Amino acid sequence: MIKKQPERICAVCRQSKPKRELIRLVRDAEGNVSLDETGKKSGRGAYLCHDPECLGQAKKRRSLERSLKAKVPDELWPEIESRMAAPEIREA
Repeated sequence: MIKKQPERICAVCRQSKPKRELIRLVRDAEGNVSLDETGKKSGRGAYLCHDPECLGQAKKRRSLERSLKAKVPDELWPEIESRMAAPEIREA
């Protein structure tokens, strides 16, 4: 029996994709925004696909900031870019 893979929606392009194929950002209880490598950190999460165009639109339109209801720190953008350059599918 095949296990169903959870799907999430990219905060920018609004396309539904498997959770493993997306980058997750999370805002914790203190309001700090960070990358979630495991996909299991507690807090409000937002997902971004590995499309560089989506990253550009996220910066321009502040889609991730609206989804997280917090400002994404400037030092986090290079981390997101490097994560996009080397996408790896993690185990759920």
